Amino acid sequence: MPDSYAGKRILITGGTGSFGHTVTSKLLRRDVAEVRVFSRDEAKQDLMRSEIADSRVRFYLGDVRDFTSVERATTDVDFVFHAAALKQVPSCEFFPMEAVRTNIVGSENVVRAAEACGVTSLVCLSTDKAVYPVNAMGMTKAMMEKVARSHGLNNPHAETIVSCVRYGNVMYSRGSVIPLFIRQLQSGHNLTVTNPGMTRFMMSLADSVDLVEFAFHNARQGDLFIRKARACTVGDLAQAVITLFRSPASVDMIGTRHAEKVSEALASREELSRAEDLGDYFRIRADNRDLNYGIYVEEGNLAQGQFDDYDSHSVERMTVPDIERLLLTLPEVRAELAAAGLPVELGEVEL
Repeated sequence: MPDSYAGKRILITGGTGSFGHTVTSKLLRRDVAEVRVFSRDEAKQDLMRSEIADSRVRFYLGDVRDFTSVERATTDVDFVFHAAALKQVPSCEFFPMEAVRTNIVGSENVVRAAEACGVTSLVCLSTDKAVYPVNAMGMTKAMMEKVARSHGLNNPHAETIVSCVRYGNVMYSRGSVIPLFIRQLQSGHNLTVTNPGMTRFMMSLADSVDLVEFAFHNARQGDLFIRKARACTVGDLAQAVITLFRSPASVDMIGTRHAEKVSEALASREELSRAEDLGDYFRIRADNRDLNYGIYVEEGNLAQGQFDDYDSHSVERMTVPDIERLLLTLPEVRAELAAAGLPVELGEVEL
């Protein structure tokens, strides 16, 4: 992490998840004063406490739905990573109000607490499912973005910078498909795929942390940052796992789950029409017009029709060998291969 984190206190909501583990480990390699891990699962906190064993990490039990517990954890904090969310599409479909309470109301509590406690910068983690959402998870994450970005619009003199980052599938995160595929292979089963033609953006946990860090150092009030990414089909991803593990398994198609999309978009054409290209990233500024305009729009965006969505069906698509190379960069995949006595170096794998 950059030296600007030295001596700082950082809070991670949902800190016992995959992102929280990764960013905590990275922060502890710097001279931070304290990392606060905030979550509602005491068992995961106890496990993480044992794994990390660093006195600079403090654990706060609470729920983003409860403002008091959020405010208590945020007191005297410099930076906040807001990762707490309900993320599983099917469960949010069955219990949409639970997604509302955590992803929307909970996020508002985090924003309010950050401003009340004088936090310098808050970055909220979002998902490509928030773009043209068709399911409750995506809809509530889209509303989370609106809540976060409205903070500066309604408080022009706010001290806390609130920004968002948006990314696609984080490889080997908890509940994701790659560890499921590996477990299926280890159990001698075929891989189950909902629709092999589905496309998804792929990002490592390390890349997701880099994106959040980039936002901390470059965000202005209400900014949304997107890391450019390549995509692949789910069928090719399954085949890459089979090839790496030298398995005789095949792929079984089981059909689309509740409210899944065939492709995902990281940015809409409407957003790209006002985006700033920063090389590896897009910065999308908040629309800072106020409500003092006439009954008909007085000024629009003539360039909007010149852009296409940044969609997983239309961006550069990885081949199976490309996916294999990407998978070999993941420490978790390399560990699984090593445990199985299989090659873990690029030069040892025929691509």
